[in-house]
Amino acid sequence: MMCSTVAACSGNVGISSNGSAENRLNVEANPKESQAVLSPDEPAWKQDTTPITFDWYINFDWFTGKWGGNVVSDYITKKTGVSLNFIVPAGDAGEKLNTMITARSLPDFITIASYEDAVQKIIKGGMALPLNELADQYDPYFFKVADPAKLGWYSQADGNVYGYPNASSSPADYRKYGRLFTSNQTFVVRKDMYEALGRPDMSTPEGFLGALKAAKAKFPEVDGQPLIPIGLHEFTETGNYSLDSYLQNFLAIPQQKDGKLYDRRSDPAYLKWLKVFRQANEDGLMPTDVYIDEKRLEKDEKISQGRYFAMLYQWSDFTEINQALYRKDPNKAYIAIDGPANDAHDAPTLAGNGVSGWTVTLISKNVKDKKRAIAFLSYLLSEEGNKDLFLGEKGVTYDTIDGQDQLLPEVRDLLNTDRQAFDRQYGGSYMYWMLMDTNMNLAWMTGMEAEPAKQIKNWTRGKTISMTEFENLDPDPTTKEGIAQGENTRLWAETLPKLLMAESDAEFDRLFAEFMRTITENPEYEAIEASRQAAYERNVEKLQSSLNQ
Repeated sequence: MMCSTVAACSGNVGISSNGSAENRLNVEANPKESQAVLSPDEPAWKQDTTPITFDWYINFDWFTGKWGGNVVSDYITKKTGVSLNFIVPAGDAGEKLNTMITARSLPDFITIASYEDAVQKIIKGGMALPLNELADQYDPYFFKVADPAKLGWYSQADGNVYGYPNASSSPADYRKYGRLFTSNQTFVVRKDMYEALGRPDMSTPEGFLGALKAAKAKFPEVDGQPLIPIGLHEFTETGNYSLDSYLQNFLAIPQQKDGKLYDRRSDPAYLKWLKVFRQANEDGLMPTDVYIDEKRLEKDEKISQGRYFAMLYQWSDFTEINQALYRKDPNKAYIAIDGPANDAHDAPTLAGNGVSGWTVTLISKNVKDKKRAIAFLSYLLSEEGNKDLFLGEKGVTYDTIDGQDQLLPEVRDLLNTDRQAFDRQYGGSYMYWMLMDTNMNLAWMTGMEAEPAKQIKNWTRGKTISMTEFENLDPDPTTKEGIAQGENTRLWAETLPKLLMAESDAEFDRLFAEFMRTITENPEYEAIEASRQAAYERNVEKLQSSLNQ
């Protein structure tokens, strides 16, 4: 159940209402752990700033951040004594993480996408420490800076909380900041090509296919290499973001009807547009690379070469590249336009941040220093920590200008013109994003929205909604239903490219009917549906409780 206040949570997760009495007992029982009385109003990290290095696993092979050598990380290390050694998978992230889980050899901190099965594997395997218990014993300040709605959302069956999210927004956040929220889900085109074609309407099937054909005919090559008319996210073992949730959101297909979950894959508007992509494939507008060579690094290289005419894609993934394109020639950068739409031309319903956030960070049972770990986590998710990570050191990277804390002009200019140089020299503005609070950071964004990102972000404003109630619905992957759901997901991932490569719409229909028959005839189908519906209803109840806080 959602905990309405920190005090109310105490009955469920062992959180003391004021922290002081319980923590005096902890200190007396463990005199070696601390010589100071812990206070819920004072950060525990201040009690010990001697040098320590934590190993921090980031489950994304594209992450290249290093700790040390820039203003932000050096300032935080000087302030807290903490240095970080980032560990990033060299190859397949899932394989690397599963290997560590099997060996029970997780490093001090672990950051994983909130929707990954590995989160539950780590928790159920007893490989992560309860954050609330660590906070009770070592740093009650955690409860002052942690959002009770997020703690309630991530409470497990045992009443404990093992992970804390980044980029997370509660219903209260949507009421407060909703009009400012943006989405990562966009349909973008190369500006010069799009304008040369007369800015065609690509929101209809006919206009979409016509524009792709015209782009290929008018711009067959880009610097000697073939143009790729349409780019998508990578095809993975779960499907393809672009052709799954992104396309469904652009078409404003509901996820529930009359309180019952709705399988959006079976929606006529969705199937109609999948057939548009099938036709694009048949017409030679989706080369083989789209299916087999769309890993993040390969994708980045092609975007930097300007080889895509259009992309249904997450814009934040190529912000730096687009900025570099803009610096060379503003007309060759990518801009957001209206993409695929349903027949009624309803506005897209794009996904904004939910309570689940993008990633969760856990503290491993193997952590070398429990007190320093929870204290550092509390610092990072606090306003002080977020400000240090985002703006850096006052007087060095930012100052109070016209009554607002904001980056110094020369620092902001470098951010807006050369992100890589900014990261190397300063390391602020989401370089270290593991515990970023994107709502809190809105107060420090003055002057930071520059073209071409500004145009893309602004396009998503007013189209962005919370989809929190539909997050984390799949059954436990270790149960019969969970295993069956995993099989269904993999089957969809195998079926999707086959649908696009089908020789005709009739063949498409046959393949899709076969897929639906296979999953509905699965002996666990009804159990899966019941489990997902129950999870959805629990989410709705949690969110309502959160609004009543």
